[in-house]
Amino acid sequence: MSEALKIATRDSYGNALVELGKEHEDLVVLDADLAGATKTGTFQKVFPDRHIDCGIAEANMAGIAAGLATSGKVPFMSSFAMFAAGRAFEQIRNSIGYPHLNVKIGASHAGISVGEDGATHQCNEDIALMRTIPGMVVINPCDDVEARAAVKAAYAYEGPVYLRFGRLAIPVINDADTYHFEIGKGIVMKEGKDLTIVATGLCVYEALEAAKTLAAEGVDAEVINIHTIKPLDEELILQSAKKTGKVITVEEHSIIGGLGSAVCDCLSEKLPTKVKKIGINDTYGESGPAKELLVKYGLTAEHIANAARAF
Repeated sequence: MSEALKIATRDSYGNALVELGKEHEDLVVLDADLAGATKTGTFQKVFPDRHIDCGIAEANMAGIAAGLATSGKVPFMSSFAMFAAGRAFEQIRNSIGYPHLNVKIGASHAGISVGEDGATHQCNEDIALMRTIPGMVVINPCDDVEARAAVKAAYAYEGPVYLRFGRLAIPVINDADTYHFEIGKGIVMKEGKDLTIVATGLCVYEALEAAKTLAAEGVDAEVINIHTIKPLDEELILQSAKKTGKVITVEEHSIIGGLGSAVCDCLSEKLPTKVKKIGINDTYGESGPAKELLVKYGLTAEHIANAARAF
């Protein structure tokens, strides 16, 4: 698969919904006046009778999704991560999480790469919020192939699922013909012995690029893609940490409550290991081109490689 091919995972979400919609008549898609941005408009064009625009009312959308789930439908409620996880948190917790309803939450425009929309729309806290809801599955795919597979796996899973998608077009690094997705199972993208880089979302590509740079310097880094942050693949992380003795986590999310925190929770309890967390350092984002923001906030391959050298 050519690395030059770049696709935003929000596009993957819309396309996967159409594919699922053709196979499953019980699938219903909801959005909060953002069908164009979340790409649920792709589904709306094909299945207008199974698309519901709830208006700018995310909390109400969560309640509608809950009602549809109790009626035997499989609703995918969609909005920006800031509004899906942030504004509708209480409704998701009490109306979807507490009764463990079969609702899927498609959250687009997550992370700092939202770019020019600025701090109010750059949700770097959503993984932390969703991790705290009992029984909630949290998935953050790394490319188009993985995102499509994640949406299909979410449909097949019985219970609430939070799916995190991005606005920025990112390299396709997986081969659709050979890729296999399983909820709760991480993937070793590159084996190594000197240190472990655990990444999620768009940071997986950057971690692989960093590993190439480090390999040229004689540092053999293992790269693990954790697409499912909850439930976490603790077995894989423990195996790698035991082998390398050092772990770096990389995420387009706050270093508080996200992938890094989940990995530290696991290691501190079961295998105390030195960990360096790379992410948004307890600060708000700002308006600017997505790629420049990724550089400024230290989420590029160069920054990862520098952190590995210092480690």
